[in-house]
Amino acid sequence: MNPSPTLSAMPADPVAAATHADPYPYYAALRDGPALAWNAQLRLWVASRADVIEQVLQAHGALRVRPAAEPVPRAIMGSPAGEVFGHLVRMNDGAAHQAHRPALQRALAGLDLDAVYASTLQVAHRVLAQQPLSEALFSMPVQSVAHLLGFADDALPQVDRWMRDFVACLSPLSTPEQLQRASTAAAQLMARFEALAADNAPRHGTLLAAVLAEGSGDAPPSRSLLANLAGLLSQTCDATAGLVGNSLISLMREPSLLPSARTRNGLQAIVEETARHDPSVQNTRRFAAEAVTIAGTDVAAGDTVLVLLASANRDPAFNTEPDRFMPMRERRRMLGFGHGMHACPGQALACTLAAASLHTLLQQHAADLDAQRLRGWSYRPSVNGRIPVFH
Repeated sequence: MNPSPTLSAMPADPVAAATHADPYPYYAALRDGPALAWNAQLRLWVASRADVIEQVLQAHGALRVRPAAEPVPRAIMGSPAGEVFGHLVRMNDGAAHQAHRPALQRALAGLDLDAVYASTLQVAHRVLAQQPLSEALFSMPVQSVAHLLGFADDALPQVDRWMRDFVACLSPLSTPEQLQRASTAAAQLMARFEALAADNAPRHGTLLAAVLAEGSGDAPPSRSLLANLAGLLSQTCDATAGLVGNSLISLMREPSLLPSARTRNGLQAIVEETARHDPSVQNTRRFAAEAVTIAGTDVAAGDTVLVLLASANRDPAFNTEPDRFMPMRERRRMLGFGHGMHACPGQALACTLAAASLHTLLQQHAADLDAQRLRGWSYRPSVNGRIPVFH
């Protein structure tokens, strides 16, 4: 494992921690402080302890996923990207949140994960033959889910490119040019989803067919539902890319685990422990729609709470020996896939995609792991994601 950084090497703030070489000693120091700490520089509250974070994520009425005055980011409001964003279940609360979530949950729960694993192996093999490692981290899961949704194999690379363009609108770091490409991509994706759904019989066994069957019966799917299918692809993009890459890093740091990676169950355990130990989504935010008290601290309407999910996973009160990487951990608890009403219904799918992608990476790059560890890696610029770039 990497040595703990000195105090001078600590992250500048809780947002910068997401892409720091080792943010976990910094998170530990935050947990030793106030239950809810005000960061004057960022002008927001910071929650770092698991019990406090659970309170924050359960305060659905008072603490929401978007600011009440800005349900869609101003930079994309009125654009095709803004339309998709505004429909996303995970970016809404209340009635808007419940409109399509049940259908998506039931469809995802009904997936044959063995079939998903097998099809992901095929897609990942093709991707790795065409792309460098750091780019393949995104394309393997995105193209696999696009295939699962019913896109033809020859369409997968284009859907992948559109999705990479679209997810730029989800980051406050994006340039105007990236936002324009995101809107173009959103319009193209919506058109392709409409064409797929208009087919008299979406391919049997596809996730699209399952969602339509769980949805509005014989009625044509709404644009809101189709936007959430695009949203499923967007969640797959960055979050699963980071999960695959960080799982590979876990194996490079703990080479004694390589024998266990020869089985699917072993791979699955490594991926699930990586999701706890070094998650791809380090933080999220909640926005106070009304005054609320969290852990004895008064949060005013209009305030923002930064929720350090990765810190919660390393909280000793939440997981025993939290800093140890233990794939066979008896009681693994993590909040990286959300909690309460906004818990991610695609957790099993994401871990299956990551395990199959990791299997393919190990097949094709096993001989290079020691050299890759020496070359090292850094992390893509992000305010909440932890996605490696291999050197």
